[in-house]
Amino acid sequence: MGPGGCILLIGAGAILAFGTDWQMRSVNLDAVGAIMMILDVIGALAFTSIAKRRRVVVPSSPPLINEKRDRRL
Repeated sequence: MGPGGCILLIGAGAILAFGTDWQMRSVNLDAVGAIMMILDVIGALAFTSIAKRRRVVVPSSPPLINEKRDRRL
């Protein structure tokens, strides 16, 4: 899941935790929202750490010269 999905789920968890007043017998929506936010923050941190490892700086190389093309000039 990318950073956009993590942010979206963090928002959904915040809405469940802070923005609803529904009452259910078997599910505590405040706890579900808090768990969603915590897990998505962990997911976003894992995504950024993996993305940092994949970034590789390639040193620039000198331009290639085609000798046949340069002889015609």
